[in-house]
Amino acid sequence: MPEALAEALATPGLVWVACASLLAGSVYGFAGFGSALIFMPLATIFLPPPLAIAAFSLSAMASLVTVIPKAWAVADRRQTLVMVAISLMTMPLGIALLRLAPEVTIRTMVCILTLVTLAALLAGWKVPLRGGVALRAGVGALSGITGGSTGLNGPPVILFNLGSDQPVAVTRGNLACFLTFNSLLMMPMLWIQGLVDGRAAWLGALLLLPYALGTWSGARLFRPEAAGLYKGAAYMLIGAAGVMGLPIWE
Repeated sequence: MPEALAEALATPGLVWVACASLLAGSVYGFAGFGSALIFMPLATIFLPPPLAIAAFSLSAMASLVTVIPKAWAVADRRQTLVMVAISLMTMPLGIALLRLAPEVTIRTMVCILTLVTLAALLAGWKVPLRGGVALRAGVGALSGITGGSTGLNGPPVILFNLGSDQPVAVTRGNLACFLTFNSLLMMPMLWIQGLVDGRAAWLGALLLLPYALGTWSGARLFRPEAAGLYKGAAYMLIGAAGVMGLPIWE
C-alpha cells in the first residue's frame, strides 16, 4: 500500500469526513449549491483547512458526471465561463492567505462566511444586480479570493445569481457549473503553492465515492414542484454545519 494512501486512511475522523462529503453532495444534487457550505465547516473540525480544501476540490470531479450534463444544458454559459475565468486570476491571492493565516482563523472565517451567506438567503436576498460584464467580473474576482482562502467559492456567486432576474432553472445551472469548474481548477493552483501532496490526493480520491453517491441521489430526488422544500432542507443543513464547525466548541 502506498505510504500516502496509508496516511489518508489513518486520517482522524475519516468516517465523519466521508459522511460530510456524502451530505454535501446530496444537498448539491437537489439544491444546486451548498456543498462547500456544508463540507468545509464540518471537514475542518478534523482536517487542516488546506487539506480539506484540496481533498474537496478533487472530489468535485464526481460532479462532472452526476450534475454537470443537465446543468450545462440550461446554464448561461457565457456568464458562467467569464466568472470562472476571472476567479482564477484572484484565486492565488486567496490561496496565499490560506497559507499564511493561522488555522483557527481560517476555520472561523469558513463558519462566519457560511452563516452570513445563510442569513442573506433566509432574509430573501433579492437585491437587483446590474452592471453587465464588469459586475460579473467583480463577483468572480471576489469568489476567487474566498474560494482560495476558505474553500467557499460559492457565496458571492450565489448572492449574485439570486439577485438576477434569470429563471430558476438557469440560476441553478449557473451555480452548479461555476462551483464545479471553479473547484476543479483550484487543484493546480493549490499544487503550485505546495498545498497538494500525496495524502491530499488520496483523501480526495477516497471522498469521490461518497460525494458522487450524494450528488447522484440528490439530483434524482429533486422535483421542481417541491423546490421550496429542498431549499428549506439545504438551509437547515448549512446552518447546522456552520454552527458545529465553529472553533468555540473545542
